[in-house]
Amino acid sequence: MQPPPGWQAPPGMAAKGHAPAYPYPYPFPMPEVRPHGMALAGLGKRLTARLVDIVAVLLLNAVVNGYFVYLYLQDFIPIFRNIMEQAANGTTVPVARQGTPRMQMLSIAIMIIATLLWLAYEAPAIGNSGQTLGKRLMGIKVVPVEKTGQLGFGRAFTRWAWLGMWTLFWSCGVGLIVQLLYALSPVFDPRLRQAWYDKSAATVVVDVPAGGVPPTIEPGGSR
Repeated sequence: MQPPPGWQAPPGMAAKGHAPAYPYPYPFPMPEVRPHGMALAGLGKRLTARLVDIVAVLLLNAVVNGYFVYLYLQDFIPIFRNIMEQAANGTTVPVARQGTPRMQMLSIAIMIIATLLWLAYEAPAIGNSGQTLGKRLMGIKVVPVEKTGQLGFGRAFTRWAWLGMWTLFWSCGVGLIVQLLYALSPVFDPRLRQAWYDKSAATVVVDVPAGGVPPTIEPGGSR
């Protein structure tokens, strides 16, 4: 088998009698990975689908969490005005020292409800069909690595938890940073484009074939 066109052996290798070495383990580039015969979803599609899902979850929060946010703002706005007046006079007091006990309870409740809404929106949909609203609109879906059937709620919950549970830590600033890293993690896996939460649940995100019916390819190549 001949080396790829234009490839040259490192200087001195031929003189030393070494067999030609290739810049990768095989004489030609590795073929594209196609889990169960389906193409991997592009990173642009995955990002767009995630943004659609974020908007959907925000709308759910506006309905369910809206009243609690309203109560929180009732306490927060007078405090904020007081801070602005103090700043104009050259003296300020941190918001944390002026916050009411109700604000602290409401902030915890809002975060817990927001997390549960995200869980209820994503995990059952991924476990059943592999698609949330965003993924359905973008024509992509989550599938298990080893089969083409349903993922199931347990693995869908595991996949969601590695990303969604960090919402509970938004108040300390850590949660949002970790979620951003998780969202960018498919970039670090050019082979399967698995996010870290995909690796935790052994899933991949693929393009849905035309007609929405995936090919029937069982493990081991049997049909």
